[in-house]
Amino acid sequence: MHILQTLVLGAVEGLTEFLPISSTAHLMMASRLMSLIDNDFLKTFEIVIQFGAILAIVTLYWSRMSALRAVWTKILAAFIPTGIIGLILYKLFKDFLGNNTLAVWALGIGGALLILFEIFHKDKQPTQESLAELSGMSYTKAVMIGLAQAISIIPGVSRSAATIVAGRALGVSRAAIVEFSFLLAVPTMAAASGYELIKSSPHLETGQYGLLFVGLVTAFITAYFSARWFLSYVKTHNFTSFGIYRIIVAFAFIPFL
Repeated sequence: MHILQTLVLGAVEGLTEFLPISSTAHLMMASRLMSLIDNDFLKTFEIVIQFGAILAIVTLYWSRMSALRAVWTKILAAFIPTGIIGLILYKLFKDFLGNNTLAVWALGIGGALLILFEIFHKDKQPTQESLAELSGMSYTKAVMIGLAQAISIIPGVSRSAATIVAGRALGVSRAAIVEFSFLLAVPTMAAASGYELIKSSPHLETGQYGLLFVGLVTAFITAYFSARWFLSYVKTHNFTSFGIYRIIVAFAFIPFL
């Protein structure tokens, strides 16, 4: 992997991580298009650079951290089932990475389900500011959203899509569940990136740490602007366009399988 490929993958991670379009599937497809060899370092790279996206969310919410104390307890409740399932299925998740056929199918089917959900699900009209709504969320709802997030262990499903659909099905408003999805990403992806780095560090070469750093920084920059845009977008739009996009990309990538 050379520096340009590192920049491309970092940008793809940052731009897609918080949108309901599966960053994992996009990373796998980008790697395939750039003819990168599917090896252990590439899989480690795709997981570790998620830490850059985490830092983007921390930066975005830094000024409101003290006001988020009531929300963080719900975030931790949602993280517990995800963390347990992720730890148990860690090896299975690593084996799934690189399965482009599975990712493309999940991307397309997930897009169709997202469109159907938008057609048949009536939006809850927010009656209060989203973070205030999240503070009043029950722990039962938080845990159920965390369980839904665990489905995203399958590449192409999208962690963001799973949490958003689950939250909206449970009656959480669109803007509130998007912010919850952002915040839930912090412990989830921090745990995944940290665990992967600990497991893989003995096998990394000195130069590979530099590639990880470049990818992480690129992911941070692009994720920051992508998340800000998405927060603005959901105030006036639903997620149908993302469902359509997923289906188009899935069909477009079939010739490359």
